[in-house]
Amino acid sequence: MTIKQLRQKFLSGDMTPLEYMERILEIIREKEREINAFTHLDKTDTLLKEAEIWTRRYKSGEDLPPLAGIPVAIKDNIAVKDMPLTCASKILQEFISPYDATAVKKLKEAGAIIIGKTNLDEFAMGSTTEYSIFGPTHNPVDLERVPGGSSGGSAAAVAADMVPVALGSDTGGSVRQPASFTDTVGIKPSYGMVSRYGLVAFASSLDQIGVLARNVKDAVLVARVIAGKDRYDATSRELTVKGVLESLDTVDGIKIGVWKELNEHPAEEGIMTVWDEAIMKASKEFPMIPVSLPDIASGIASYYLIAPAEASANLARYDGVRYAWRVLDASTYKEMVKKTRTIGFGKEVKRRIMIGTFALSAGYQDAFYKKAVAMKYKIMKNFEEAFKQVDVILVPTSPKLPWKIGEKMAPSEVYKADLYTIPVNLAGLPAISIPAGYVDNLPVGIQVIGRYGEDEKVWAVADKLLSLWR
Repeated sequence: MTIKQLRQKFLSGDMTPLEYMERILEIIREKEREINAFTHLDKTDTLLKEAEIWTRRYKSGEDLPPLAGIPVAIKDNIAVKDMPLTCASKILQEFISPYDATAVKKLKEAGAIIIGKTNLDEFAMGSTTEYSIFGPTHNPVDLERVPGGSSGGSAAAVAADMVPVALGSDTGGSVRQPASFTDTVGIKPSYGMVSRYGLVAFASSLDQIGVLARNVKDAVLVARVIAGKDRYDATSRELTVKGVLESLDTVDGIKIGVWKELNEHPAEEGIMTVWDEAIMKASKEFPMIPVSLPDIASGIASYYLIAPAEASANLARYDGVRYAWRVLDASTYKEMVKKTRTIGFGKEVKRRIMIGTFALSAGYQDAFYKKAVAMKYKIMKNFEEAFKQVDVILVPTSPKLPWKIGEKMAPSEVYKADLYTIPVNLAGLPAISIPAGYVDNLPVGIQVIGRYGEDEKVWAVADKLLSLWR
């Protein structure tokens, strides 16, 4: 049931927002213990009271905003006033946000009920949602497996029907990869389409707030609500986005590009089988044109210098003075900062801070960081040339199926799982991951990638493809 259908039930009286909230809370009570999708849930009484207010307003017949009475979950690196903002890190475990992120503010203005905060890899650094002080999140598709990361809590909450929609953040695939792993839809907007104000910074030139939902139309509805230029974010832009409840664009005349070099960088065998079948089905509706993207496989090397470098600068603010948690058994300021960061940051966060600090250090900036930035612009050029031939490009979302929780993998192997998603962030492009099939009952997602600012076209094609593949 889409949000639009749910609103129709609210309007007709077949269901009330209060009844729906009671149903949602019951699902959470049944499933949360085994899934661990949330880091914080608002008080039940508060949620029921808010749902009751919307119930009365629906019965009054007044004109209501597009998300009136709809529960939404928020990744715990996005600020919600008076809720914890922990980033799943010990160093922020006591911090309560004093304000709403712009995206959250827009959701509230649209009538959404913020139900709680979802689990993530610490400071959004990871691909599994295992690196969290709250413990790992389990994939509702298979509880022994990871839901992807870093927005795994948001993806799991949506996949388990705990909420119809959730916000995540996407720095190198952190919305799209969990969507692929959990059989959900994940939107990564064009860079700047959604304000980053209130999103705790990881890599500022790459971060973007995204949306997870069960279907394209719900994800698009919420993406339209949170889009728009914001005076609090100088990188935000007023991109062309339709009215919230308007229909998706037509797909007449759309030409789809297929990544020519995929066989040089193939996914697991089962994923490639799903890919081939999906391309064959899509070719019955769209012209399919091979396009060359020769450098995007170098995106991982570029990303894992640029993102850690920006992270090392962004995370320097956590010194035990300005935020919630610090060690108390230090005799000097320097010792306090050292101990706070040593204990407060997890292993993966410290690894990336060290990589980034090294890449920016004297004597190495030219050898590493500047070359990584040059490769970023080369990847952008690849996409620019490809889009001269086609309107959108298809690429698998992940080269790997969701692996088991606790599976021992070298960090470099985990990083390679972002092979197909990272180039989109480096180029700042819009993309959406949609379900394409299954391998041994595990879901496989495929990305639709578009030109900068052409999010609406990407969403329309994705909606059509999803109807072909399901």
